[in-house]
Amino acid sequence: MINLNKRIATLAAAAAVSAIALAGTATTTFAQEVTLRLHQFLPAQANVPKYVLDVWADKIEEESDGRIKIQRFPSMQLGGTPPELIDQAIDGIADIVWTVAGYTPGRFPRTEVFELPFMMTNAEATSKAYWEIAEKYMLDDDFKDFHTIGVWVHGPGLIHSKEPIRTVADLNGVKLRAPTRVTNMMFSSMGATPVGMPVPAIPEALSKGVVDATVIPWEVAGILKVPELVSNHTEFGDASLYTTSFIFAMNKDRYESLPDDLKAVIDDNSGGNIAEWAGNNWAAIEEPGLKVVQSKKKNKFHVIPESEVEKMRAAAAPVFERWYREVAKDGIDGAALLADARTLIDKYSK
Repeated sequence: MINLNKRIATLAAAAAVSAIALAGTATTTFAQEVTLRLHQFLPAQANVPKYVLDVWADKIEEESDGRIKIQRFPSMQLGGTPPELIDQAIDGIADIVWTVAGYTPGRFPRTEVFELPFMMTNAEATSKAYWEIAEKYMLDDDFKDFHTIGVWVHGPGLIHSKEPIRTVADLNGVKLRAPTRVTNMMFSSMGATPVGMPVPAIPEALSKGVVDATVIPWEVAGILKVPELVSNHTEFGDASLYTTSFIFAMNKDRYESLPDDLKAVIDDNSGGNIAEWAGNNWAAIEEPGLKVVQSKKKNKFHVIPESEVEKMRAAAAPVFERWYREVAKDGIDGAALLADARTLIDKYSK
């Protein structure tokens, strides 16, 4: 009986130790599993979510061996409006956001250098330059309230209009949606009447006559039904009229709370790597949007001749001095920043 009692006691003790060990393992495993909410303003089927954000999220999940799960919330499903996205990342309403820097005008003044008239060459070169400028000037200043995963720009911006735009004179009096304060300055200097609004507001604004035209790249034109709302599309040959600066941001505390090995997964898919990758992929992102527009047989495509592009450059020239004055209020030497950005864009465009 004594031996039996000892055996039972031994087994019970062993079971208790095993249970404690198992509980500890489960707790450790649970502690290392992370769910991150990614919030952004475009529909899930749009090209940027499909070919950039989802690809990035899938890669994070795979490289973390499934320990990081990324929930995707398109079309502002977590609430709020596109201009509120960056504060949602800062406040922890979302863990990760993708947004347009210019949706909060003047808040990230250094990002605007890439949106100046005819500044960009192509998305890859300009995105790589943007990351270097961010590293040098912005991460500890403009972007100090969040963890920066990446920055990039879209491909050359185009004009989509109800009436043909073939010359700078054709812009006179046109109510034109533009994405940021710098693009608003540019189109105002060209004679248009710019109306600032986020991308999701474009279809309603066009259908109700709030605007006569919009500027966006090909990639988002199809998902917004733009080719059904306007019938003219204007390109600029080898020149690039404008681009828009994006920010891919993460809540700082959420990032810092990750175990080092999971931080490393995020880090390996951040910074210059994502700037180059996103920029390099832009031609592929543009193609599906362009095909949607080309499928509308009634629509017309216009290419601005070089002589007219030069007139547009001249009309937009005052924007630079105006921008220098604006950013000087934040203690920024705009001319020096512009020179630095141009040098980097030229470097990466070769």
